[in-house]
Amino acid sequence: MRVLGKDAIAILPAAPVRRRNGDIEFSYRQDSNFHYVTGFPEADAVAVLAPGRPQGEYVLFVRERDRLREAWDGPRCGPDGAVAAYGADDAFPIADIDEILPGLMEDRPRIFYSMGAHEDFDPRIVGWINALRVQARQGSTAFQEVVALSLVVDDLRLYKSRAEQAGLRRSARIAVDAHRRAMRFVHPGAMEYEVMAELVHEFRRHNADLAYHPIVGGGANACVMHYRDNDKALADGDLLLLDAGCELDYYASDVTRTFPVGGRFRPAQRAVYEVVLDAQSAAIDKVRAGNDWNAPHEAAVRAVTQGLVKLGLLKGRPSRLIKDKAYLEFFGHRTGHWIGLDVHDVGDYRVDGQLRVLEPGMALTVEPGIYIRPSSKVPKEFWNIGVRIEDDVLVTGAAPEVMTAELERDPDAIERLVQSA
Repeated sequence: MRVLGKDAIAILPAAPVRRRNGDIEFSYRQDSNFHYVTGFPEADAVAVLAPGRPQGEYVLFVRERDRLREAWDGPRCGPDGAVAAYGADDAFPIADIDEILPGLMEDRPRIFYSMGAHEDFDPRIVGWINALRVQARQGSTAFQEVVALSLVVDDLRLYKSRAEQAGLRRSARIAVDAHRRAMRFVHPGAMEYEVMAELVHEFRRHNADLAYHPIVGGGANACVMHYRDNDKALADGDLLLLDAGCELDYYASDVTRTFPVGGRFRPAQRAVYEVVLDAQSAAIDKVRAGNDWNAPHEAAVRAVTQGLVKLGLLKGRPSRLIKDKAYLEFFGHRTGHWIGLDVHDVGDYRVDGQLRVLEPGMALTVEPGIYIRPSSKVPKEFWNIGVRIEDDVLVTGAAPEVMTAELERDPDAIERLVQSA
């Protein structure tokens, strides 16, 4: 509210309930911004922040208590519970929002609301704004502008508090355990979906959910960066690329490991793996306060390009190859992204046209990769090798904190873990 200013009002709708098919609903997940600001877990709610309002600056509109619906769907907080349990200064039934909220918007020339992010709610905002314009012609304070609330909230969310950092660490620990469980399970003949089941079991054992649909790609599937089918058999001699993270209390983890299905890297596989590992180590070392956002990616690109030259997959001087972006044939994605309440978390990567500088409290993934598809330009022993290594890293005032560091990365340690089943 200090950022909004006393002439403003902010309006945040909760996420709606969404249908999966027929009359079956998806499991409810609150909107990340709404959760960040309120912690309120129910649908059909709207939060209002009105800085300086004498009768209460933080107002919630929520569903009323309903014995019949609660018998079917579970308990509701109701307006009284919204005040008692979630700290609202005042709360009203959501059914009364059309009568009350326009009055709260009066004499507030700046309205913070993310138009387009809540398509079902947008028409109501437009209707209230049009009514304010009519009132302005009759002498009330003129409505001036709608400002995207995400401009404020996204920047706040980029800096993780101590409590948020602890939440990310808890999520990371569960992801580490799940990956280890899956790596011990893998064997030739297993199905990719069976490996996914091991992950899901470990997540749910800790009351965590999938943060995203896992990538369980064996052999050639490891070269499909967003592979989703997870329905093929795993073959001895292939690599398995496993990209999976969980969400615990809304905070996400995002981890990738690549390992041999049969327990031993083939020479070409190990050679590629070690290039990616060197690239990730170089990138992680750049996750330091004062470096810009692109520094880890630049370090990874240098290491990958140099490694590809040593492997004979690229020819020429690394500096020229980097300038020509020759590495994109094998490494076609960025080295990381913000992580937090969303797997690909909010926050601009540039500020006023300049690369954002890393600061303590920011959290990001570091995930270089090499993907080698069959080609006449590539020796056959490298065909269908896909390797990505990904960890979750917190920017601190000193060295970077790798929150998923307990999960094995060294190729010898990975072989021992896969063979320990």
